[in-house]
Parts: sequence; C-alpha cells; structure tokens
Amino acid sequence: MYGVWATRRPGEFGTRCLIARRLVERGVRFVQLFTKNQYWDHHGSIRQSLPASCLKVDRPAAALVADLKQRGLLDSTGVHWGGEMGPLPVIQNDAGPGRSGRDHNTYGFSMWVAGGGFRAGGTYGETDEFGHHAVEKVVNHFDYHATLLHLFGIHPDDLVYLRNGREQSLFDGQPGKIVKGLLTG
Repeated sequence: MYGVWATRRPGEFGTRCLIARRLVERGVRFVQLFTKNQYWDHHGSIRQSLPASCLKVDRPAAALVADLKQRGLLDSTGVHWGGEMGPLPVIQNDAGPGRSGRDHNTYGFSMWVAGGGFRAGGTYGETDEFGHHAVEKVVNHFDYHATLLHLFGIHPDDLVYLRNGREQSLFDGQPGKIVKGLLTG
C-alpha cells in the first residue's frame, strides 16, 4: 500500500508514512514528516526531477490518508501537506541550457489537508490568472496557524515561547483568524 510499486517495499517516504500511521495508532498526538532531500526545490532540471519527486511521494501520501480512513483514524487526525512557499507559475531558464526550473513564490501557492476537522473534497481561495498571487479568500500563515490551533483545541494565548529573550507566539502580534471555510460544519 505504501510502496511506490506494488512489487517493492516502501521507499524512504513510504516508510515514514507507515511509521506515522503506527505512531498515530499508538496515541502520539503530533507527527511531522519530511522528505529525505529537497524534492520540491526545482531551480534547475525541473523536467526530470519533478516527475521523480512525485513518484517518491504521491502513492505513500495517498496511502497514509486512505489507511487512516480505513482504520477510523482520519476524523481525529489532521493531515497537512505543504510548506511555507510554492514554486513560481512559470519556468525560468536561468540555470543554464537544459537546466530550467522555478524560483520560490510566497504570494500564491497550494497545499492540501485531510481529516481532523478539515472540510473534505473542495478548494479554498483563488490565484490570479497566472497563478502568481492569491486574490480570493487569501489565507496568510497567521490565519492558518489560528485554524490549526483551533483544531488542536489550543487557545493562541496559551502557546507562547521564548525567542531572543522575548515571549512570542505563532502570530507575532498579528490578528490570526480561524478560517471557517476550511473546516467541517
């Protein structure tokens, strides 16, 4: 189920997904997965490396969600797939001949979520016609963090940590709002 091909054992990310499911089964409340390398940082060779990156993670990630659902764990387990930025919507050719890629884009990108109180089967927000800037239902990281904390049952004022000798939160003084359009009910 977690393997890249049915006849092979899971690759490194498939193994991590399987371990994550086992940890959730045993009551671990937060599990964070990383890929082995920077699969998604395609500044050069995107035509070769993007399909290879997708092959390593697509089936294992889908298997994790399906496995959690099959075992009755998905409703109480939130799955987030994403990062702090995405790629630009255009291919650049500044890495030299045959080495085209994409630079970082923090203005409009996607992530997916499943289970744990997130609304299923939809999209939220829109980018401009080029996919460069979010223009409708924009969710900034303060709002996304507020939404996650809400799902975790944590009030934002209760999550404070020391950084450089001063108390900070995920909101850094910004008014994080719960994005109700991402949630069930």
